Amino acid sequence: MKLNGTMSNTQDSKQYAEDMGDAHVGSSLETPLRLDAFALDNELKIELIEKHFREIMNVLGLDLTDDSLKGTPHRVAKMYVEEIFSGLNPDNKPKIALFENKYQYNQMLVERDITLYSNCEHHFVPIVGKAHVAYISNGHVIGLSKINRIVEYFAKRPQVQERLTKQISAELKRVLQTEDVAVVIDAHHMCVSMRGVEDHSSSTITADYSGKFLEEATRTEFLKYLELSGK
Repeated sequence: MKLNGTMSNTQDSKQYAEDMGDAHVGSSLETPLRLDAFALDNELKIELIEKHFREIMNVLGLDLTDDSLKGTPHRVAKMYVEEIFSGLNPDNKPKIALFENKYQYNQMLVERDITLYSNCEHHFVPIVGKAHVAYISNGHVIGLSKINRIVEYFAKRPQVQERLTKQISAELKRVLQTEDVAVVIDAHHMCVSMRGVEDHSSSTITADYSGKFLEEATRTEFLKYLELSGK
């Protein structure tokens, strides 16, 4: 009975994990990280990931003596640590400098169509889309490229789109010292198009509005700039 109970619990746990992934449910606003997440340096992380990915390829039956494949474990490990998941490391957080709004520009500033590449934390396949960001200055501004950098930093980690939207918004509010921030993300999820339902045409839109963007007139103006109004 104990064995059957253990097997049942394991099956329930696996089913719960499957349901979580297919529902694209996130567990928290913060990216789930262990307390010792940065105890290993990048070089050792690459070494360990390379070892484990080589084993994954072996289990799949791939011939790692083939010239095309033998370097793949190292390439994947280096890509994970230094590129597509580099946003996990707080050392890579962009340094942002505020500048006085000397132009006295008091309308919304919109940065739209910011290219976004992330990865679904449920299946580790790409999320590809665009982020649209706006803010109204409270006396300070930041360089336009820094908005792109903030989006890139939070995108380069295993993600859920809803969390990504909130994280970008929270960081912009913190940096700009204003609540008047809006973030919209429109993205395609490869976990929807490559597997499961295999829907190749749908996209997911998420939004976070704060401060003046909670007012209908301000929000409508922002969406008109994005040509999303009425969709």
